[in-house]
Amino acid sequence: MSTPADYYRSLPPVSKTYGVLCLMTSAAYYLQLYDAKNIALFYGLVFKRLQIWRLITNFFFLGPFSLPFAIRLIMIAKYGVSLERGPFDKRTADYVWMFIFGALSLLVITFVPFFRVRFLGVSLVYMITYVWSREFPNARISIYGVVSLKGFYLPWALLALDLIFGSPIKPNILGMLAGHLYYFLSVLHPLAGGKIKFKTPLWVHKIVAYWGEGTQVNAPVQSNPSAGIVFRGRSHRLGGSQATSNTKGNDNNNNASSSQQQNHDKGDNGIAFRGRSYRLNE
Repeated sequence: MSTPADYYRSLPPVSKTYGVLCLMTSAAYYLQLYDAKNIALFYGLVFKRLQIWRLITNFFFLGPFSLPFAIRLIMIAKYGVSLERGPFDKRTADYVWMFIFGALSLLVITFVPFFRVRFLGVSLVYMITYVWSREFPNARISIYGVVSLKGFYLPWALLALDLIFGSPIKPNILGMLAGHLYYFLSVLHPLAGGKIKFKTPLWVHKIVAYWGEGTQVNAPVQSNPSAGIVFRGRSHRLGGSQATSNTKGNDNNNNASSSQQQNHDKGDNGIAFRGRSYRLNE
């Protein structure tokens, strides 16, 4: 039976990193280590006071510890991991680019005052879910063990549940828009014969190569060989000098014994038995 540590180590790197960051952000908020307003997305503070970190930190806050937070974390662990192990298997850089493109798209959309949302973590999770629904449209999904439907309708079912529970649905809609934009540019547009190629930028490949986690098929850059290595140097076996001297002594004794045996054999000239011979009935 696998332990939680085994399950954690088995997770792919990108989904694991994002899920852990979201969990740590909510845990720090629960311990009152910071005020949520300090990481919220306020464009006025970003441009007037150059608080650039708000463009990034808002994506890691999924809300305080609650049932909706647990559901969003499970969505990362299930649908995000399924994407990384399925369509994005051995395509870590492409998966990272999907996250970056989704975040940039959400920042551009929410720049319009009507779509303003202070925390875009929920939208990014719904973007992942939307892309998963397009990659696995015929997968069977059970919601709370009551409703069974195809994976294609999963985002709409989650949207209806948030509407019933009274949760804001604007972040969900924004995430679905960003997910559809990514899927259109990366899959639908090339299949339709589009001339514009939607590729992962080279700098994303360099980041993943320097990170040293995951793999990328036909990567244009080489992975950093020193990534994750703390110490390099020559290794020595404990007691190596003594062991070496003993080994040399044993080898010399063996060589001497072999020489004596060879000399003895040469003196015998191949005769195995020596003694006097007698003729029978003589």
